[in-house]
Amino acid sequence: MASRPLRTSDIAKELGVHPNSVRLYEFWGFLPAIPRGKNGYRQYSSLHLEQARLAHLTLRWPYLGDKALLIQLVKSAANSDLGMAMELAYQYLARVRMEKTSAEAALEFLERWAAGYLMDSSRQKLHIRQAAQHLNVTVDMLRNWERNGLISIPRDPENQYRLYGPAEFGRLRVIRMLGQSGYSLMAILRMLRQFDTGQTDNLREALNVPRDEEQEIQMVADRWLASLVELEERAQAITRQIGRMIEMTHHS
Repeated sequence: MASRPLRTSDIAKELGVHPNSVRLYEFWGFLPAIPRGKNGYRQYSSLHLEQARLAHLTLRWPYLGDKALLIQLVKSAANSDLGMAMELAYQYLARVRMEKTSAEAALEFLERWAAGYLMDSSRQKLHIRQAAQHLNVTVDMLRNWERNGLISIPRDPENQYRLYGPAEFGRLRVIRMLGQSGYSLMAILRMLRQFDTGQTDNLREALNVPRDEEQEIQMVADRWLASLVELEERAQAITRQIGRMIEMTHHS
């Protein structure tokens, strides 16, 4: 005896979402065409359920970069092009892994600096515009980092101009590299505050684990490497889900 078709409420219960979310998946083209019974009710199959799982897994926040690739992935699967969906899933996985490698390299750079290795050997002191040119950043970026408490720049006692030397350049390179790899200014500031107290161990944890007294609402970039690890695990789960759908289609 054939099992009865699934209802919208069945799909919603399996995903742990409101039934309206399932209806939106249909409206946005994230599900294959859904037949209707004589009573007008939607009749979902097991493949609809797995497609809904894929949409829910792939498109929920957080995700890395432009959402367009992930939308194309889900729509390809909904249109029965599971080969393209799998290709896009691996493209996304590669993107996540590249970001993760960048974040890990930035952390190694941080640890080398924290261990006392010099980043700039020149003893020449530079003014802000020269410093910006030396680091290939804008003057506004240097001022913003100082204004946000990431660095304190000594001043020339005669004219009060900022003077950037080897110590400042080393710290600024750490700030820039961590920022470029995805960490928020708040996460970098949290780490630098710990460093300035002389606690140079576990700076990775300082970047990723907010203190209890800080705000509870956290951005993904406040715990960037940990977030990338989770995104990589979810990207791998997406490929496995598409693989299950390919198997279902093959045996149907």
